[in-house]
Amino acid sequence: MDRTFFWRKGDWGGYFGLLANNLTNLLTMIGLLLFVVGFPEDIVYGRIAPAFGLAVFSASLAYTYFAYRLVKATGRSDVTALPSGPSSPSIFTVTFLVILPVYLQTQDPEFAIQIALVWCVVEAAILGFGSLVGETIRRTIPRTVLLSCLAGLGLLLLAMNPMLQSFEAPTVAFAVLALIFINWFGKKPILPKIPTGFLLLATGTTLAWVFGLQSPAAVAASLSTFGFNPPSLHVTSFLQGLPHALPYLASAVPLGLANYVFDLENIESAHAAGDPYPTRQVMMANGLCSALGAMFGNPFPVTVYIGHAGWKSIGAGTGYTLFTGISMLLVTLFGLGAFLLALIPMVAVVPILVYIGVVTCNQVVRESPKNEVPVIFITMFPWIANWALTLTNNTLAAAGTAANTIGLDTLAHKGVYYQGLSNLGNGAPLSSMTWGCIAIFAITDRPIRGAIAALVGAVLTFLGVIHAHTVGIAQPHAMPILYGYCMIAGIFGLKHYLNQRDERLMATASPVGE
Repeated sequence: MDRTFFWRKGDWGGYFGLLANNLTNLLTMIGLLLFVVGFPEDIVYGRIAPAFGLAVFSASLAYTYFAYRLVKATGRSDVTALPSGPSSPSIFTVTFLVILPVYLQTQDPEFAIQIALVWCVVEAAILGFGSLVGETIRRTIPRTVLLSCLAGLGLLLLAMNPMLQSFEAPTVAFAVLALIFINWFGKKPILPKIPTGFLLLATGTTLAWVFGLQSPAAVAASLSTFGFNPPSLHVTSFLQGLPHALPYLASAVPLGLANYVFDLENIESAHAAGDPYPTRQVMMANGLCSALGAMFGNPFPVTVYIGHAGWKSIGAGTGYTLFTGISMLLVTLFGLGAFLLALIPMVAVVPILVYIGVVTCNQVVRESPKNEVPVIFITMFPWIANWALTLTNNTLAAAGTAANTIGLDTLAHKGVYYQGLSNLGNGAPLSSMTWGCIAIFAITDRPIRGAIAALVGAVLTFLGVIHAHTVGIAQPHAMPILYGYCMIAGIFGLKHYLNQRDERLMATASPVGE
């Protein structure tokens, strides 16, 4: 096979961007487990982190294999592999909804991990079983909806925080952003013989050290995490957790469905960019890699990362995914994550994520018919509310209070419609898709499908999967939303009836006209 399959010029930018995203999630996971939960370092660095790296590495191997098959089948040289990594929402969910409460109650880290491993396997099972119908769902839901939901995710969850970080360190990030705009958005790059990804990293790192944003003391402190920690099987831990895990699995179902939707959207994005990967096999691979990681002690599932279109636009091929997986395995085996981030500033890398988020949004605008463009903005609302809800909750928590303590009326008088944020923002992946389907079937005059989409929204609301912060049947605050979905279905039903009546009248009138 052509050696450019494993590495080409565009892989530099893809590698640094995807690796930074993975390292950020790794260090977030380590920080939460060490400083929020209070786990011992030997469990976090010696058991969970190596299994975490193994899961990402196995997924990157699977995606490389899928890219290899696509190259063999098509003979193309511009195939871009899917990006791999851990599920970012799962890191927070499994930590705060499973590990933390179990550990606080029992003060037993082994037992907390056992429960979390069962939770991860349930997530993997949802992906595995869902893969059987994933291709059908992907073909049933219009492309505009899938890509629009992904655009909301890309803009709000991938690009927004990196942009905020960029404005906290403008002496570094602004120069990197300018290089991105010129080299990746523009037609005439600066220093075209130097890979742009390397140029961005070198520029940002140099500026960060020049302006004193990086500390030699932090580099020295990071050396304490060095050590060789190979992953080891923990099947017994999983089996021991099975009888006790049921009360904590309610959160696994909606998040598993959300990860399922993420995979569908990202696979559709790859299709739209010209790389038609097999939906069933990709989702099955994610389920198997997540289960593999759980068997070695990692409770966090892996997924298809957002940004395929962005990585493809900068010329990335397969190497960026393959070598990110290899790097993540080595980093976790030898405890190098803290050292790398002490040496290379995140603010030098996060502008790349801004670029990927923007390209993800641009893809849906480019691929959507003009009359369907409103769908893009309608699907954004749940993601905007989700981002604002997270920001609001984190701010209140930092102040040592909560929305109910302050009072919803008090917040509303200050222009913070917290109940609306909670209703709209919770379950954003599925509610975004639901409203996208409602909008597009209204625009394209397919009322039966619109009614079905509204009724699906009603069922998900009744179960507490969307518009609720916890799963629960017929929660009082959700019932008005359920009734609203039923009214939408009724309106679509009326529209179908009127369409049928008009068709009958036209059919009756035609012979008279002749």
